[in-house]
Amino acid sequence: MRKERLMKLDNLFEALSVIADGSYVYLCDMTEDYSRWSKNAVDFFNLPDVYMEKANEIWEEHIHPEDKKLYHERIEEIFSGQEDLHDMQYRAMAKDGTYAVCTCKGIVIRDENGVPEYFGGTIKNHGLMSYIDAVTGLRSLYGFFDDLESVFYHKEEQSVLLVGMNGFSNINDIYGYTFGNRVLQKFGVILKEKYAGKGALYRMDGTKFAIISHELTPEQTAGIYSSLKKEVSHDFYVNDEHVSISINAGIVRINNFDISKETVYSCLKYAYYESKSRRLGEAVIFADALSDDNRLIVEKLNVIRNSVSENCKGFYLCYQPIMDADTEQLKGMEALIRWKNDLYGIIPPIQFIPVLEQDPLFPELGKWILQQAMEDGKLMLEKYPDFIMNVNLSYAQLEQSDFVETVLQLLQQTGFPPENLCLEITERCRLLDISLLKKMFKTFREHGIRVALDDFGTGFSSLGILRELPVDTVKIDREYVKNVEKSASDQNTVKFISNLADAFSAEVCVEGVETAQMRDFLRKYGVNSLQGYFYSKPIPLEQFVEKYIQKHPLE
Repeated sequence: MRKERLMKLDNLFEALSVIADGSYVYLCDMTEDYSRWSKNAVDFFNLPDVYMEKANEIWEEHIHPEDKKLYHERIEEIFSGQEDLHDMQYRAMAKDGTYAVCTCKGIVIRDENGVPEYFGGTIKNHGLMSYIDAVTGLRSLYGFFDDLESVFYHKEEQSVLLVGMNGFSNINDIYGYTFGNRVLQKFGVILKEKYAGKGALYRMDGTKFAIISHELTPEQTAGIYSSLKKEVSHDFYVNDEHVSISINAGIVRINNFDISKETVYSCLKYAYYESKSRRLGEAVIFADALSDDNRLIVEKLNVIRNSVSENCKGFYLCYQPIMDADTEQLKGMEALIRWKNDLYGIIPPIQFIPVLEQDPLFPELGKWILQQAMEDGKLMLEKYPDFIMNVNLSYAQLEQSDFVETVLQLLQQTGFPPENLCLEITERCRLLDISLLKKMFKTFREHGIRVALDDFGTGFSSLGILRELPVDTVKIDREYVKNVEKSASDQNTVKFISNLADAFSAEVCVEGVETAQMRDFLRKYGVNSLQGYFYSKPIPLEQFVEKYIQKHPLE
C-alpha cells in the first residue's frame, strides 16, 4: 500500500475518532481494501489487528448466523457502489464467545470523479457503554445521564451547564486531529479549574462538556462561565500555540422532580442553541429563554413530550389555505401542528417545537404529522386534483438516515399521491451536510415530491441554499410584506426575491397576506400564490372541508 494513502487513512481515522462518542471507529480504503479499526474493537472482538486487509470478510465471520445474510447483502450494496449510506443492527461475537448487539453506521466518501474511495463509520456496542471519555478522561455522556437519574432519585436541586466550542473543525484542519484532541483536553482542564469543588464535569458528544452542580445557582454558574469565555478567547495556549476559542452555554435549574431527565436535557440543549444562534455565546438560562414562568414551561414540555410517547395524544393539525395569486382559487394548504389537553388548554407550537426539536423523540412526532397530513389531504383531492399539501420539516427529521425511506413508506401506506406533496424546509437546514441534502432532494424529485424553501430571507444562508438545492417554491416571510403598500424597501425586496426565484425556476408564495390592498400590491410582482389571514387563519380540518368542499360541492 502506498505510504501516502496509509497516511491519509490514518488522518481520516483520527478525524472520525474525535466525534465517535464512545463508539468503535472503522475506515476502509476501498481502492486498496485496507482498513483501520479502533483498538477497543480489536480487543473486544479478538480481531487480527487495527490494520486489516479484507476487513469486511474478517468481520463477517463474527456476525451471528441469523444476521449474516442481511449483513452480507448490505455490505455488497456499499462495495458495488449501489449505496452510500450504511445503517443496520446485528449481533457480533466477542472474544469470549458471547454475542453483543451492535449498531453499525457508515458512509461512502467518493473522490472528485465520484468513484467510491473510502467507507467509514462507527459501531456502537450496546453491551459496553463506556462511562469514561477516552480523550479527556472525564465522565462521558452515559455517566452524565446516570448521574442525572441519581439527582432525580434523591430529589436534589441542581444547576446544569452545557458548554461547547464553535468552529472546532477549523482547528482540526489547520493543526491536525492530535492537536485537536489536546485542545479538548486543555479545555476540560480549564473547566475543571473554574468549577473546582462546585460540581461534576462531563465530556458530552462532539466538543460539548457539562457540569452538574448542587452548590451553584444558575446565575452563579453563568458568572463563572463569563470569565471562562473571556479566558479561552484571549489566553488559550496548546503546545505554546495560541488558539482563540469561542464558546456557547445553556443552563437549566432542576427543581421539579415530576418531569423526566430527557425533558431536562432537551431544555438544556434548547438554551445552548439559543446561546449559539442568537446570543453570540452569552450564557442562556432556560428560565430566560422563553417568556413564561419557568416551572410551568418545563411541566408543560414534560407533558407534551410524554404525549409523543403515547401515540401523539393531544396533537392535532390545523390547515391554512394557499391561494392562486391570479385566480384566488384554492391551490393547496399548509399543515400546522397544535397540542391541547384539559389542564393547559391549547398550546401554540412556538412554545414546544423549538425545544422538542432537540429531543430524540421529535422524528416520531414529525412522522405523525406527515402521516396525518397525507390522510387529511386525500379528502381534498376529489374536488381539487391538483391540490398541494405543504408539510413543514425540521432539521431533526432531515438528519435521520432513514427519513427519505420514511416519507416514501408513508406515501405508499396512505395512498397519497407524491406529486401532491410539498415538503417545506427552512434555512436552519444549513446545519446539515449539503451533499446529503442534495441526494435527498434528488430522490424526492424523482418520485414527484415538491420541496419549498420557507421563510426565505430570514437567515444568512437562504441564498446559498437556493443555489445548492433544487427547490420548487420559495416562500417569502411575512416580515418582508407587512408594510409592502408603503415601504419601497419591502416592495424592492419582494421584487428581488421574485426575480431571484424565477432565475432558479422556482415559484413564489407570499405569507402574511392580511388585506385586499396587500394582495393587490403583491400581484404586481409576479408571485404565484398567496397565504395569510386575509383568506383564513389556520383552522381544523372539519372547518376547512366545510369551507372549501361542503359550501362549494362538485357540480
